[in-house]
Amino acid sequence: MFSWKSALRTKPIELSMKEAETSGKKNLARTLGALDLTALGVGAIIGTGIFVLTGVAAANFAGPAVIISFIISGLAAGLAALCYAELASSVPAAGSAYTYTYSSLGEIIAWLVGWNLVLEYLVAAAAVAVGWSGYFSDMLKSVGTPAPAALTLSPWEGGFINLPAVLITLLITWIAIRGTRESAKATKFIVLIKLSVILLFIAVGLFQVKSANWVPFAPFGFTGIMAGAAIVFFAYIGFDAVAAAAEEVKDPKKDLPRGIIASLSISTVLYILVAAILTGMLKYTHLNTPSPISSALLAAGIRWASAFISVGALAGLTSVLIAVIFAQSRVFFAMARDGLLPPLFAAIHPKYKTPYVNTLMVGAAVCLIAAFFPVKIIAEMANIGTLSALAVVSLGVIILRRTRPDLERPFKVPFVPILPGLAMISCLYLMLNLPAATWIRLIIWITIGLAVYFFYGFNHSIMDKLVTPNAQMEKEKKKPFRFRLGKA
Repeated sequence: MFSWKSALRTKPIELSMKEAETSGKKNLARTLGALDLTALGVGAIIGTGIFVLTGVAAANFAGPAVIISFIISGLAAGLAALCYAELASSVPAAGSAYTYTYSSLGEIIAWLVGWNLVLEYLVAAAAVAVGWSGYFSDMLKSVGTPAPAALTLSPWEGGFINLPAVLITLLITWIAIRGTRESAKATKFIVLIKLSVILLFIAVGLFQVKSANWVPFAPFGFTGIMAGAAIVFFAYIGFDAVAAAAEEVKDPKKDLPRGIIASLSISTVLYILVAAILTGMLKYTHLNTPSPISSALLAAGIRWASAFISVGALAGLTSVLIAVIFAQSRVFFAMARDGLLPPLFAAIHPKYKTPYVNTLMVGAAVCLIAAFFPVKIIAEMANIGTLSALAVVSLGVIILRRTRPDLERPFKVPFVPILPGLAMISCLYLMLNLPAATWIRLIIWITIGLAVYFFYGFNHSIMDKLVTPNAQMEKEKKKPFRFRLGKA
């Protein structure tokens, strides 16, 4: 029978740690170091933000002031990343925000966070796949063989199906199933290509900047800047993919905080530089395209650079897809291991040691979304799921500092509760700046999630089968007292 007391039960941190240790020995292989995590984080963060959303946010929301939008979002993400770093070092278990919330705020709230992470990763991967398709089309155009619009655009944009987005998603799903080590090797190689391409764009684009393109700087005013910040926050979501890999890290207590903070710092600096140069090269009104960087170079007549950037963008977006599909499957894995999803989602491949069934399901869902929806709608949905999860994680830091002061914390957020409080407020404020339609979609998504929890998760939770010390004490108190001769 349902009761709110049971729905708000917390999962002991020691249990999560024990499960993580067991998985490290028997199931998920510990193969990742600090450099792997930084590459995974940079691979997940740098991609859609630079290569896709910079143009969408500038054209529709902030104008050239998208530079300020990136700074605001970067500050909010930085505060949230500090919270993630503390919890990741204290509770290095798969599931990232879902696992942390289960330990601090209770089961039903953790379920909603996990459910919103599902939304975040699914639509984030789909947005990346759509961006990949846009750059692939631009690359074909730059060599004189344009692809047919019917096969590269969604029905919302006048096409039939976005076929390149589907094909790249299927390829990445196959790589993710093959194993963590293979994914990490591919990610490091691709990140090197991506960073080289971004530095090339900065070097070439710097000489094409026209200050007239920055006027007016903020055509949509402060409201537009904040709306732009809410949209481009999508660009920073990759750092939680680092936390999701906790059970596959060699030394999680040291390497997780390093990977989270390093990847976010590198990405923020590059975002600001690229946003400034891009809006200086091309008027913001012409940037409403899934491939703004190559479009700006084509407009400047630098076709060779456009082709090269398109190749680099394809590589960059590929690394984001790897990281996001990887992270999503680990969240599903953690939720299934806790009994909140069917055991099928926790099935491990006997050879590759990866959660292959849910990886296949994630890949199939991403294919469907990327095939039939435009990038703007997809990005808005990813942001609201991310921001809600980050706000709850920030609150979790404050709560665990009070309820578990004895917990070992290799990395600590300074100035608690001020900085976690600011992180939570920043995320909630950015959520309020998202379009009303996005909130309606979120409410529908949460309603579906609650139905799944009430009809399945609550009744199958492993916490229902565990007898905690406190519960055992309560049980003993209720037993009738019996005096027995010969017993002490």
